[in-house]
Amino acid sequence: MKTGQIAGAAQAAPIVALADTGQDGLEQADAAAVARARAFAEPLLAEQPLDTGEEALAHADGVAAILREIGAAPAMQAAAYLVYAGDYLTKPEEVVAKGFGESYASLVSHTRKLVQIQRAARMAQDKVLGAEQRQQQTERVRKMLLAFSRDLRVVLLRLASRLQTLRFFAASKTECPHALAAESQQVFAPLANRLGIWQIKWELEDLAFRFMEPQQYRELARALDQKRVEREQAIEAVRLRVQAELEVQGLSAEVQGRPKHLYSIWKKMQGKNLPLERVFDLRALRVIVPEVADCYGALSRLHELYKPVDGEFDDYIARPKPNGYQSLHTVVLGPDGRAMEVQIRTRGMHEHAEHGVAAHWAYKEAGARGYAGVVAAGDFEEQVAQARKAVLHQLLAWERDFVAEGAQAGQTEGVFDDRIYVFTPQASIVELSAGATPIDFAYAVHTSLGHRCRGAKIDGQMVPLNTRLKNGQTVEITAIKEGAPSLDWLNPELGYLQSQRSRTKVRAWFNAQAQAQTIARGRELVEKLLQREGKTAIKLEELAARLGFKTADALFEVVGKDEYSLRNIENLLRPPVPELDQDEMLAQRRTKAGSTAPRGGVLVVGVDSLLTNLARCCRPAPPDPIAGYVTRGKGVAIHRCDCSNFREIAQRSPERVIEVEWGATPEKGGLYPVDVIVESSDRQGLLRDVLEVFAKEKMNVTAVNTQSVRVPRGETAWMSFTVEVADSGRLAQVLRAVALVNGVRGARRR
Repeated sequence: MKTGQIAGAAQAAPIVALADTGQDGLEQADAAAVARARAFAEPLLAEQPLDTGEEALAHADGVAAILREIGAAPAMQAAAYLVYAGDYLTKPEEVVAKGFGESYASLVSHTRKLVQIQRAARMAQDKVLGAEQRQQQTERVRKMLLAFSRDLRVVLLRLASRLQTLRFFAASKTECPHALAAESQQVFAPLANRLGIWQIKWELEDLAFRFMEPQQYRELARALDQKRVEREQAIEAVRLRVQAELEVQGLSAEVQGRPKHLYSIWKKMQGKNLPLERVFDLRALRVIVPEVADCYGALSRLHELYKPVDGEFDDYIARPKPNGYQSLHTVVLGPDGRAMEVQIRTRGMHEHAEHGVAAHWAYKEAGARGYAGVVAAGDFEEQVAQARKAVLHQLLAWERDFVAEGAQAGQTEGVFDDRIYVFTPQASIVELSAGATPIDFAYAVHTSLGHRCRGAKIDGQMVPLNTRLKNGQTVEITAIKEGAPSLDWLNPELGYLQSQRSRTKVRAWFNAQAQAQTIARGRELVEKLLQREGKTAIKLEELAARLGFKTADALFEVVGKDEYSLRNIENLLRPPVPELDQDEMLAQRRTKAGSTAPRGGVLVVGVDSLLTNLARCCRPAPPDPIAGYVTRGKGVAIHRCDCSNFREIAQRSPERVIEVEWGATPEKGGLYPVDVIVESSDRQGLLRDVLEVFAKEKMNVTAVNTQSVRVPRGETAWMSFTVEVADSGRLAQVLRAVALVNGVRGARRR
C-alpha cells in the first residue's frame, strides 16, 4: 500500500459533549460541576509534585483541557480533578461518593488502582531481560488496559493523563524516562488508535518519538521546509477548494484533510526505505461521497484540477484488498507543486475502513505485509476490531446518560471474557483463562510452586484455593518447602483447577508417583532373586546393562509391571559354562580328530581339526551361505557371505579367505545365536507380548535391548533380541509371527 492513514481527528473520535444540544440550563450545570470539582481538589493538589516533577493541580488542569479538546462531556473533565485529589484523601472513595456521587467514586477507585498497577508493571518490565519477553509483557499490558478497565472512562482518563505528562516533559525541556516514552508509544498510542481517538494517538506518537529518537526527530523536523501550522493552513486551503469544486459539479462530498505527522513520516521512511521526497502523503485529503459512481466522478474532477503523479494511482474499488478494504488512491501535485495524496470512497467503504474486522488496524499496526514489521496479535486483534463500535457507543451512551440524568454510569461488557490478567507481588503480568484459581496461577508461574501451594492471598487478603480470580488482582501464593498436590484438586466438583495445563501437571505428578512404586516393586523382586542365588555383590547397574537395559530403573520398571521374566536374570547368573561367554560357548567348537565335520557344524574344505569361531557381527546359522577368514590366534572366523565386515576384510587381505561349508550332519541339538531387530509403536506391554511369541515358538531368548525414540508420528520402540536357532529357515517363520503383534511395524534378522 502506498499511503498511510488519513483522518480528521474530530471526525475519527466523535466523543461530543451534550452541551451542544442547546440546553442552557444543562450547560450551566456542567460548568458548575467542573468548577466545583476543581475547587474541591485545588487545596489538596496545589504545590503537590507528582513523581514526574509536575505539579498535581497543573496536571489535573492539563488532563481536563485535553478531555475538553476531544469533545468529552464536562462530567469527565470534573472527574479528572477528583481522581488526582483521591491520592491525598484518607478514604477517597467514601469522600468522593458523599460529595459527588457513587459514579465518581467508582471512577476514582478504578483509575487510582490502574495507575498504581501500571506504574508497578513498568518498573517490573525494566527488569525483564530479552526482547521477546519484553514484547510479551508489553502486549499483556495492552490487553490488560482494556480487559481490566471495564469502565471505559478509566481508559479515557489514562490516555489524557499520559498525553499531559509527555506535554509537560516537552514544555519543561526535561528528559523523559525512556520506559515511560516507550510505554506511551507501544501501549497508549495503539490504545488510542483502537478507540479511534486520533487526536491523542498522533500527539502521543510524535512526543514519544521526540524523546526516544531525539536525533532522528530533529533531523526530520529540519528536513520539512514548512512548519506544522503552515502545512495545516495549506492543506485546509486545498480542502476548501476541492469541496467547492465538487459542489459545483453537483457532487455531495465530505472532504477531510490533515498533514502527516512526524512519527508517521519517519516510520514510513524506515519501513519502506524511502527518502522524504518520496513520501507522497505528507499532506493528504480524504473525499467521502454517497455512491460508487460519485467516487469516479470526484476522481475525474480532481485530475482536472491538479496534475496526477504517474504510477501513483490504485483502484481498490474494482480490486478490493483481501480484507475487503475499498477506496480510490491517487497522488496529485497541489497548487504549490508539492505532492498530495487523496483517498476517495463512499460512506459505506469509509465505515468498513474505520470499523471493519482488522481492515484498518491490521494494516496500521501489523498485518502479514505491514511495513511496520510488527506481528499481528491474532485473535486479540480480531476481538478488539469486532468490539470497537460497541466500545465507542458504550462510552458515548455513558456520557449522555451521566450528563442528562446524573445516573450510575453504564458498564461495557468484557472485551476479553475468555482471558484474565493478574499480577505477581513483583508486578509481573500473568495471563490465565477466565475462571482461573490461585492454584492455576501458581502452576502458571512454576510447576514446583503449584505442587507446593498451600494457601493464597488476593490483594493482601487470605482466600480459599478454589476462589475465582478477576482482572487486575495481585495474587500471592503461600507454599511449603517440599510438598505434593492433592487428589482433591482433580475433582471438578470442588473447583480447584480450571486450567487444562494445571490438571495435566497434577496428573503427571501422580503418574510419576505410580511409576516410582512400580520401580520399587521391581527392585525388591530383583534383589530377592540375587539373595537366593548368592549374587548380592553384583552391581545393579551392571546387571541391567548386561541384560540390555540403559539403567537399573528401566529393568526394575518392566519387572515391576510383570513385563520381563526373572528367568532371564537366572539364566544370566547361572550359565552352563561359567568361564566362557555364552555366545563363545555356542560358537567355538573343536573338531574331533578324524571326523569330517567339526562340533560347530562347520567344515573347512580340505583341512581337519581347525578351531572355528562364528563371527558375532553377522551370526551365521545353517543354511546361510558362509565363508571363512583365518584370524591370528583365534582360528577361522565364520562369516555370512553377505556380511559387510567380511567383504571389507576379504578385500583388504584376500589371501586369508578360505572356503568353508556347513557339515552334512551337524551336531544333533546344536543351536546358533542370531540377532533379531523389531520396530514397533511404543506402548505398555509391548515387550511382554513379543517375548510371549518367542516362548510360544519354543525359541530361547538370551539377551534383550530396548530403546524408545520420539518421531513426528509418536514414540517408536526399537528392540534387539538374541535368540538361539537350529537353522535360520526356522527363524523366518518366527519373525512372521512377531510381525503380527499389535503395533509391530517390522521384524527382521540383523
